[in-house]
Amino acid sequence: MSISSALKATVVALAVATGAPLFAQGTPINAAAFDALVAQGPVADAATISSSKWASKIKQAGTLRLGGTQTSNLFSLLNEKDGKIRGFDAGLAQLLTRYILGDGSKYQFTQVTSSTREQVLVNDQVDMVLATYSITPARAEKISFAGPYYTSQAGVLVKSTNKAIQSYNDLAGRKTATQAGSTGPAILAQFAPKATVQEFQTHQEAVDALRQGRVDAYVTDYTLLLNVLSLGAGDAKLAGAPFGPQDPYGIGLPKGSDGVAFVNAFLKKIEADGTWSKLWTLAIGQRTGSTNVPTPPALP
Repeated sequence: MSISSALKATVVALAVATGAPLFAQGTPINAAAFDALVAQGPVADAATISSSKWASKIKQAGTLRLGGTQTSNLFSLLNEKDGKIRGFDAGLAQLLTRYILGDGSKYQFTQVTSSTREQVLVNDQVDMVLATYSITPARAEKISFAGPYYTSQAGVLVKSTNKAIQSYNDLAGRKTATQAGSTGPAILAQFAPKATVQEFQTHQEAVDALRQGRVDAYVTDYTLLLNVLSLGAGDAKLAGAPFGPQDPYGIGLPKGSDGVAFVNAFLKKIEADGTWSKLWTLAIGQRTGSTNVPTPPALP
């Protein structure tokens, strides 16, 4: 999948000197519609479950142990009022939980960061990690990936008043934040080798550093930067269009797990029946002004 043309146009427009937002900022997810979509998701039959050791283990336990995040506005955000996590990643996790256990709420949540995602799988602390998790050869040496279920590229976030940085080409000599353990450091080494890179453990720490003026720019997945803009503070903008290689997001599973085939079959099912598109529209499209639903990436 490539980023939808509508979202690309939004990014380019947002990068103009005015920094004026062109989509509805701070629009919360439609919680009722999200919950209803999960509740209507498909449920696997007994034969489908028994065909997978990974799924059978979860079925027997009665709980899916999920590694994820709860601070990503568009992908996985905790609503402190009702205690529920919603967003694109959260929706996929809950739909998969329902597919296996018949109830999307039967998951046990473990907070992960870019630096801990492989380790919680290696240590058998979780059954899967679903957290805008880029598929890379280095990670695939330690764990297995289902998917991809989404793709992104890199983006540059700056303060809305910053006119000096128009794209990644302007990062030389600039203090540039990225997340430790993410693909950000490698992207910067390739596309902005003269940037002064500062690595932070979490997305929020990098955003805070930018807002506080401790760094000049923040480079990470474009979709995570959309989170910042969708929150509606109006103090940041994207500098230039997304860049770099397509970044496929996968679902992390234990190394060699037969859960890969099971999860890929699930993804194909929800893509074919329209659930994937409905979830994207609820979690991202309606909240970023895009009506052009992207095509899901091809699955193995």
